[in-house]
Amino acid sequence: MTVAAALVAADLALRQAAAAWQGRGEVPAAVVRPAWEEQQLERRLALDPRLRRVVLPELPSPLARDVGDDVAAYADIEAIARQVPARPLSAYRLSRARPPLELESYYREAERRSGVPWQVLAAINFVESDFGRIDSRAGGGQGPMQFIPSTWRRYGRGDRHDPRQAILAAGRLLAAAGASRNLRAALRHYNPYPTYGDAIVRLAGRIRRDPLVFLELYARRLVVRTPHGYRRVD
Repeated sequence: MTVAAALVAADLALRQAAAAWQGRGEVPAAVVRPAWEEQQLERRLALDPRLRRVVLPELPSPLARDVGDDVAAYADIEAIARQVPARPLSAYRLSRARPPLELESYYREAERRSGVPWQVLAAINFVESDFGRIDSRAGGGQGPMQFIPSTWRRYGRGDRHDPRQAILAAGRLLAAAGASRNLRAALRHYNPYPTYGDAIVRLAGRIRRDPLVFLELYARRLVVRTPHGYRRVD
């Protein structure tokens, strides 16, 4: 099977399974399997521009756009990751993500309060901590939305490790930074790397076009960067 054909098959299986699941209860294996297949294929394209140029034109137009956005977001995040030393696998502390419908309720509450689209907050939560699966309690940024102490003192309430409080604080930060006028500029206040805003906007756009994408991202496996390369840890 070609890479393009494998992507089409994985995407179809994933969409059907996610639509049946609807985020209720544990992530079923019927969702996990195609999500992992699609995740691996997209990472392969992100690391191989030549293969990407061959595969994307072979995909149906809507899927080509979606895969192109995912692959570009991976590349954007990878550009940031390479600016800091890789951490050994033992340095990662893992946690359970809150159920997706619970998280979505927090994103939507933050949107009502701040005006920041819930899809943007979901994308940040995904990029910063894989929806809370990486439990960072050491160093500067901490919690599911990775707040440093000084920023938390200004925008946070209560515990920055609490998902609801962290998501609400992210909404307040972005609103204060002018997200309603210029989202990309506001995202630079969250993370100054230029490609960070690109990744968030692309992923948020994916969720906006199809809310099931949030569940598909939630179902992806946790892969972390180590000195020996990327490792799946869940």
